[in-house]
Amino acid sequence: MLDYMSLEQLAQTAEEECLSLGMLVLQDQAEQMETDQNAILHTMDEQLKVMEQAAEKGHARDIRSASGLTGGDAFKMHLHTENNAALCGSFCAQAITTAMAVAEYNAAMGRIVACPTAGSCGILPGAVLTMMKLKNVSRSKAWLGLMCAGGIGMVIANKASLSGAAGGCQAECGSASAMAAAAIVEMSGGSPRMALEAAAMALKNQMGLVCDPVAGLVEVPCIKRNAGGVMIAITAAEMALAGIRSAIPVDEVIEAMREVGDSLPASLRETAQGGIAATPTGRKLAREIFDKGENK
Repeated sequence: MLDYMSLEQLAQTAEEECLSLGMLVLQDQAEQMETDQNAILHTMDEQLKVMEQAAEKGHARDIRSASGLTGGDAFKMHLHTENNAALCGSFCAQAITTAMAVAEYNAAMGRIVACPTAGSCGILPGAVLTMMKLKNVSRSKAWLGLMCAGGIGMVIANKASLSGAAGGCQAECGSASAMAAAAIVEMSGGSPRMALEAAAMALKNQMGLVCDPVAGLVEVPCIKRNAGGVMIAITAAEMALAGIRSAIPVDEVIEAMREVGDSLPASLRETAQGGIAATPTGRKLAREIFDKGENK
């Protein structure tokens, strides 16, 4: 059984057994849970369905969070994409739209998959669902993409953290981007080694990202960071599939992320006491939200 303490170890095992990372994780999880692979895949398909529903419902024009801070931006992005106005092309624009839709649905108290957290819930669906829609990736390949992402996430959780309160937003959106980048590689037929390179490059690009939610809510800047996070995942996957490697091995990147997270002051770890939460506008929005709540 795998201990999920080293991505290098996972990749070596996958290569020795001529498996993709997703298939290796699937086999291991079936063994650890003492069930068959079909049962694991059935559960993964249920998770995928929740992602699809969240993406669909999050596109609504009139969706709003309880605070009133966010909502409707995924709809605007959808219209922008449908009008062929997107500068980054249909694939990236669709990924951004989906990531924002899921994140906005989360802020509006909709049902989502925390992957790995609620604050970063749009990044992995943005990648996986766009691959399915625009690259004709089969549902079965999407399941393996999610299994691969899960394996990446488990190692990050064991070696560092997935919590914004513990390690800043690098631990949430950074980890989600690494998971999504590896999933894209898996669904594209890339090797386990490529999946690791993609995860490393995605995580490095969000190293040091602080967690500074306005009013302490998972809305601003979280939703737009989901949009940026999926773009980083796509970029990292694209480079890895082209044969580009990370100069720093992924396990060392994860350890560096942990050290950076440990060194962040409390004001930049989900307390809403620093960063953009502490700007004049951030404080003003917080007062307005809390005043509205008190006057109800």
